Order: sequence, then structure tokens, then C-alpha cells
Amino acid sequence: MQGLSAIAQRYATALYELAETEKTLDDVAADLRDLRQMLVDSEDLARLTRSPILSRDEQSKAIAAILDKAGAKPLTKKFVGTLAMNRRLFALPGIIDAFLSELARRRGEVTAEISSAKALTKTQEKALTDALKKAIGSTVAIETKVEPALIGGLIVKVGSRMIDSSLRTKLQRLQLAMKGTA
Repeated sequence: MQGLSAIAQRYATALYELAETEKTLDDVAADLRDLRQMLVDSEDLARLTRSPILSRDEQSKAIAAILDKAGAKPLTKKFVGTLAMNRRLFALPGIIDAFLSELARRRGEVTAEISSAKALTKTQEKALTDALKKAIGSTVAIETKVEPALIGGLIVKVGSRMIDSSLRTKLQRLQLAMKGTA
């Protein structure tokens, strides 16, 4: 696992420097967040990035078509294409995390991971960012992911702290409490 994180860190640093030079850090970060969500949402896409059976050319063409359809920026497409040609698509999740962590670190931001049952609207994201900024006292970047199993509510992770107000957890607690009274 150490080797994978070293590979991810090297590629993430290279992408960061390229994006910084081209002044496209925010665009690349948005593309990578979208790609990370696509990897979570699509088992087929995740399998494509991990498959040793597919040729470099097949992986390159498939990932290029996906990024085109997603409207990814040229630098992101070129970078992910290079990963495919170098047979490094398997490292993509780690590269995305390393890139976003480096971006947050250099901007002095704290990253909050937000899990919700449904996708948050831009208004909800802004309200959540503002509330977290007020509570934490520093700039907060939020990373959102959709987990339908939560049923409702949110799970917010900031560093080692976690606030779980999901309906799933509340139902689990109620179930445990009811078992205790029986």
C-alpha cells in the first residue's frame, strides 16, 4: 500500500504544479471531484480503472469518452489520458484525494467530508460551508458524497471529529434501545 500512496502523491503533485502553472486549479479540482463521484456511483467505471485485462488503448479511449461526456477541462483529460497510457488508472482515487488535500493545505483550508442521502443543492452546500466556517474558525472546503442508505440527514467529518445526524443511525439507536427494554 505504501507504493500506491507514493505513486498517487507523485502524480498528484505533478498535476497540481501543471494546474497552478495554467491557473486552472479550481477547474481541475472540480473535474476531479466529479470524477471521484462517478467512480463511487459506477461500478463499471471503477472496474475500468482497475482492469488489467483491458489494453492501454481501450482504457484510454473509454476514459476519454467518459471525460468528454462529463465536460472535463483539457488539462484533466490530458492528465487522466496519461494515467491510462502509463497503466496507472488504478491509482486514480488516491491521486484525486492527494491532489485535493494538497490544494486545501496550500490554501489553508480544512476539508469537511459531507455524506448525505441525496445530493445537496448549491444553496445547501453554501449554508453548510458557512456554518462550518463559523464553528471551526477557518476556511472550509467541503467534499460531498451521496449515500442513499443514510435515508436522511447528514454525516459531517472534519479531521478526527464526526457528527452523525443521519436517520439510519437514529433508527439503529432506537432499535438498540428497544432491544434493551425487551
